[in-house]
Amino acid sequence: MGGSLVREGYAGTGPGAITPDGCAVELYRRLSVGEEPDVIASVAPAGASILELGCGAGRVTHPLVGRGFAVTAVDESAEMLEQIVGARTVRSPIETLDLGAERFDVVLLGSFLVHAGEHRVRDGMLRVCRGHVKDDGIVLIQREGTAHRSELPWERTDPSGGIVRIVSAEPVGDGVRSVHAEYDFGDARWTQTFLSRELSDDQLAGYVEAAGLTVERTLTDDGTWLLARPVP
Repeated sequence: MGGSLVREGYAGTGPGAITPDGCAVELYRRLSVGEEPDVIASVAPAGASILELGCGAGRVTHPLVGRGFAVTAVDESAEMLEQIVGARTVRSPIETLDLGAERFDVVLLGSFLVHAGEHRVRDGMLRVCRGHVKDDGIVLIQREGTAHRSELPWERTDPSGGIVRIVSAEPVGDGVRSVHAEYDFGDARWTQTFLSRELSDDQLAGYVEAAGLTVERTLTDDGTWLLARPVP
């Protein structure tokens, strides 16, 4: 399991290395990138330094590098970081990352990581965002869309050819759901179970503000991408 203990409430199955939060490295190598690079590039200055928290296998990292951004890619999985090409890599849990006095034009917290089941983990991630962004920089946060917590089960066909299914999202207490996902590529199949905390607009804004940031605006029509700035 990547040489690390599996986190409680998180699990994954399928071929290849599985990270502590249940992600399969080979699966994330296969999944295609969506609109994330376009959203980020729409607000990031040309050639900006970007701190990508939770880079995985580089699904977003590599398009950003291709657009000329200087990316520092952070992940706790050595197996994930081995897939990264063209970016500086740092192995660390996101919530405890400490790069000293280094600051970035853009700090990116994507992949719905802000919905971490534990308050401690989410608050730590947001503090890391604040601590590593320049005073005139921006923090980009990706939150869940409504489809992830309603009208289940649902599925979509990824452009890579795999079928992604969210099978269930069962309440486990304190506003947290245990989400079960399946990924079927024909020649290989993976599952992942993870914890996700629902956040209202006001709750999310409050947690962001508690970390020393303020939500300035949404970047997408569906409201899943937020732009925040450091509070002076």
